[in-house]
Amino acid sequence: MATLPIDATTVGAPRNDASRNWRLAGIALLATRFIQGFIYWGGGSRRFIYGPSKLDPHAPHWMAHKFQSAMPGALFGLDHLIAFMLQHFYVLYVGVILFSAAELVFGLMLMVGLFTRLAALVSMLLSVVLMALFGWQGATCIDEWTMAACNLAMGTTLLLAGSSAYSIDNVLLRIRPALSGNVWFQWMGGSLPLPQSDRAFRTLALALFAFVAAYNIGTYSYFRGSVVTPFHSGPVSPTTHHLTMRDGKLLADGQVSFHVYLDGGTPEAPAHVVDAALVGPDRTVIEHWDASALSRLPKDAFANDFAYNQFAAGPYGIRASMGAEATVTLPAVAHTSVPFELPVTLRLTDVDGRSFTTRLESIR
Repeated sequence: MATLPIDATTVGAPRNDASRNWRLAGIALLATRFIQGFIYWGGGSRRFIYGPSKLDPHAPHWMAHKFQSAMPGALFGLDHLIAFMLQHFYVLYVGVILFSAAELVFGLMLMVGLFTRLAALVSMLLSVVLMALFGWQGATCIDEWTMAACNLAMGTTLLLAGSSAYSIDNVLLRIRPALSGNVWFQWMGGSLPLPQSDRAFRTLALALFAFVAAYNIGTYSYFRGSVVTPFHSGPVSPTTHHLTMRDGKLLADGQVSFHVYLDGGTPEAPAHVVDAALVGPDRTVIEHWDASALSRLPKDAFANDFAYNQFAAGPYGIRASMGAEATVTLPAVAHTSVPFELPVTLRLTDVDGRSFTTRLESIR
């Protein structure tokens, strides 16, 4: 695409057909550019301006809780990155601030059309990360995926099309016409077409289209199927709580220690474990802790991996928030003799009647 003459960007100047079409395209995309920017500006402004408790590590809405809730279904190994950040406060805090600031600043840049293509590129990167982190969540549909998928497509369109109308980029070009000859401004701003031939522009556009289509459809298929496979609830269920248990130990004094991870379900409601039992190989119950006994567990019975979403005793047994991991110790029942020589299984049952088990190793 040949670079348009400077008068093509100036209101009231005569325009040829190409410059007229370029400006009309910018006007047509004005709503897309503004709302794309507003979505990200809104995310940043809620934390910095309207809901600052989200950036307060001591507040219940501190962003660390949301990041931890995304950990079970995060893609591309991001669950390990989240775990590392959650265990290193300063890395976590700086990350939350920088992410929120990027949403605020680049969202505002899109709204006003300042360095539009740069802002659009950042919005694309944010969309990719958000989809990888939160795309699996959503009770009735994959809400987080839908928003990120649309934002990725919108950002790609704005990266290619720029902001040839009603933008600060146009104002800058009017004040300093020499910017029209600067390659960096043509790539970062939005007032002029990209400095490419028609063939090169088409290649770039098709490559971006292929990436957006593959990433969006691929993640959708992974999360819910319905592309080449039947619909499914995903590798990580966004609605049904699931507990993964490991490192079960049956101690010499009858206490039971095990690691448990709430790695499925909605972050909007906690999971409740209302029953725990030791089960022998013949399915006989050797020891049992009901909801009342579990709700009386002391605080030191829970060694949580993270300081945010946690396992703890609740009013109806053991309560856990999404993404919580902990090593839990159950007390021995004094009058029960535990047969150490037999394989023993620990069974946890949640409030909905679902059971989760792990084999225990005897520690004498």
